[in-house]
Amino acid sequence: MKKYLLGIDRGILYMIIASLSFAVMGGFAKVVSEILPPVEVTFFRNVFGVILVGYAIYKSPLKQIGGKPLLLLFRGVMGFTALLAYFYIIAYIPLGEAVTYNKTSPIFVAIFAFLFLGEKLPSSAIFAVLLGFIGILLIAQPEGGVFDKYDVLGIFSGLGAALAYTSIRELRQYYDTRAIVMSFMGVGTVAPLLLMLVTPYVNPPEELDFMFAIYVMPEGVIWFYILMMGLSATFSQILMTKAYEHTKAGIVGTISYTNIVFALIIGIALGDPIPDIWTFLGILLVITSGLIVALAKK
Repeated sequence: MKKYLLGIDRGILYMIIASLSFAVMGGFAKVVSEILPPVEVTFFRNVFGVILVGYAIYKSPLKQIGGKPLLLLFRGVMGFTALLAYFYIIAYIPLGEAVTYNKTSPIFVAIFAFLFLGEKLPSSAIFAVLLGFIGILLIAQPEGGVFDKYDVLGIFSGLGAALAYTSIRELRQYYDTRAIVMSFMGVGTVAPLLLMLVTPYVNPPEELDFMFAIYVMPEGVIWFYILMMGLSATFSQILMTKAYEHTKAGIVGTISYTNIVFALIIGIALGDPIPDIWTFLGILLVITSGLIVALAKK
């Protein structure tokens, strides 16, 4: 009976709380992103994790065979750029929509796992992919068939995360989980520092301006928001890991979509407009497609 807590399956409860914590992190990040540039927000988001994971590695050395340094670096770079894109768009579009774009990653994972890892793509997954893309179109509502910058970066936040997740399936055969996590958080800490250092000496094209910015010193209550953003992000990662340890991945994956519901509520509380009927339908289609993919994996 230890599997249950308060009458609820412990893994499900962990994932519900993790999803709420991740949405809270998004709320704090949205407030902070209105003052600090996204590259700096990304730095603060990851530095907490580097400290905690680094301490864990110090206390218990890594146990791994290694041998895939370029793939490990690829995982870190893709995870970092996807997170950077996510932090950029949440300052300009409703939080619920930004989180929905990010949650398209399972759709892309199914495609990449088929293309690069030789995994089967059942008919249900193909249907889910098509459903997901229709949902993306309804959320973006491109004028004249052209996506704007925020929609493109939103889609990339899901696609980039999917590439990072797909690489993990190969990396976990060679590396300690903590090393894989550190590859993401390490790149997510060092790369923003380098980008902020070179910003005064470069003139990036408009499409890449979200990657460059001069460091802005946080003041007053912003430091509290940054602290809460880092703590809630770390807390959600820990609970998410525990959820997958206690309950089947397919079930936990479906529960993770409560993240979008929490993000919609928090976003509206912060002043986001209530989604129109087409955007709401698009969000439902993305959630449905993700659930189909998750349940297909059992």
